[in-house]
Amino acid sequence: MYKIAITGYSGFVGRNLSTYLKKDCECLLLNRNELEQPGFSNVKFIIHLAGKAHDLKKVSDPQEYYQVNYELTKKLYDAFLASDAKKFIFVSSVKAATDSVDGVLTEDATADPKTDYGKSKLMAEQYIQSQPLPGGKSYYILRPCMIHGPGNKGNLNLLYKFVKKGIPYPLAGFDNKRSFLSVENLCFIIKELVERDDIASGVYQVADDEPLSTNEVVSVLSASINKKPKLWKISPGLIRAVAKLGDAFHLPLTTERLNKLTESYMVSNQKIKEAMGKDLPLTSRKGLEITAASFADN
Repeated sequence: MYKIAITGYSGFVGRNLSTYLKKDCECLLLNRNELEQPGFSNVKFIIHLAGKAHDLKKVSDPQEYYQVNYELTKKLYDAFLASDAKKFIFVSSVKAATDSVDGVLTEDATADPKTDYGKSKLMAEQYIQSQPLPGGKSYYILRPCMIHGPGNKGNLNLLYKFVKKGIPYPLAGFDNKRSFLSVENLCFIIKELVERDDIASGVYQVADDEPLSTNEVVSVLSASINKKPKLWKISPGLIRAVAKLGDAFHLPLTTERLNKLTESYMVSNQKIKEAMGKDLPLTSRKGLEITAASFADN
């Protein structure tokens, strides 16, 4: 049985991943104090999940992103290089590549993040890639899109609460597609990287196979509680006019918020799938159905 060190184990992904892996390995769960002076004695693999998440309310000190997402990753990677550990898996973010996508995002796109969150993640990626890699060692930089699953408290949970209350979705007139990532698919990919030696070091985007429109998401969430989806197809032009009023009078719906709610963000997962030579265990819709069922149970 091999030994894996996991940072950020108390977070949503960490809890799911440690449960997923514990049947086949011993998980060393590192707390914040242990990360200050990391040591990886008898550890074969390191999975770095700890980080400062994107603050959508924009109240965080920008320097915190660089201290946690860059400096901490740098420290851990240096410790990995000095240790006998074989693989370092860094869970970054698609936001290290870009904040908005025109078409479908691939790993070949030139990284140009605009936020401190994205910039700090990219700096960590670039540091890992810039260091000489000793023989017998590998690194994997994973860029997941929006992750969801049982225990998730993010935007999908908020949307579910609106659906449950019977509040119609008023932006159904917008045609958008977004990539999502089931936490089970993410765990599956990480386990493949841990157990196999035929996947090359590098940057890999991680997403479910099929992007979904917000209207499709609302429909799946509604079906989970046996409700018919309430989709209001109000004219996008009218909605945009209301958002401009929001800009002027500081109302809840602003142009920036509207763009975030209705933009497309499609992510290709072809590189990681081709490297594995395997399909993901869950389809996009099935993964979302599992997440929706977990909301209904709570």
